Amino acid sequence: MSNRVNEEALPADYVIEDAWHKLAGTTPARIALGRAGAGLPTREVLRFALAHAQARDAVHTPFDSARMAGEIATLGFETVEIASAAPARDAYLRRPDLGRRLSEESRAMLRDRAGDPVDVAIVVADGLSSTAIHAQAVPFLTEFKMRLAEGGWSVGPVAIASQARVALGDEAGELMKASAVVVLIGERPGLSSPDSLGLYLTFAPKAGRTDAERNCISNVRSEGLSHAHAAFKLAWLLREALARRLTGVALKDESDLLLVNGQPPAPRIA
Repeated sequence: MSNRVNEEALPADYVIEDAWHKLAGTTPARIALGRAGAGLPTREVLRFALAHAQARDAVHTPFDSARMAGEIATLGFETVEIASAAPARDAYLRRPDLGRRLSEESRAMLRDRAGDPVDVAIVVADGLSSTAIHAQAVPFLTEFKMRLAEGGWSVGPVAIASQARVALGDEAGELMKASAVVVLIGERPGLSSPDSLGLYLTFAPKAGRTDAERNCISNVRSEGLSHAHAAFKLAWLLREALARRLTGVALKDESDLLLVNGQPPAPRIA
């Protein structure tokens, strides 16, 4: 007896499940969606429309830099608010080059506030998802602060950067006399991840550094890489960067070998 479904005899809204639909429970990716007739089930069309709207909102939601500065200050960090050369969001989206360099006012302010050299500068940048920064920056910095204490590293003021791209951290880190700069930035939203945080580490930051000269830790969020694990990986990379005096393609992330070999991270300082 054949198990083939007679599609012509089915109701118009009947959904034929994909043979791989059980795998959909293991990933947020859009796989094994099934079909209703020749098209997608209505529920999947609606889910796609919602995800698309969330991604657009993540890009266009205004960045509340004052709120972010206040929340980070409660962790014990000194903060300073800076901005890129992009005058508004529309210019930022059309002109990536403007987001990669500081405004004249921010450049002058960081130059005037520069004190003694520090081991690491931290830049918190809205990037392409202010939603990600609002949701992930403080929980991550809560974990990373303990890693900074373990390493004994000196830290400059946390720079809260509006309309910023990753490379803006190179100029900011140089002005803050930092041996390395860490940029926390809202990543380009995907259709299942509008709130993903990216971390970029660059040794000897200065204007003109290339992406090949920095290390990236991506997808930091509750559904991806946890804040604690990301802080552990970044601390490992920072320690190696300062010791070897380099980052980028020459520095491979081998932090997980400690876990594989049964050497868990050192106890955190509360």
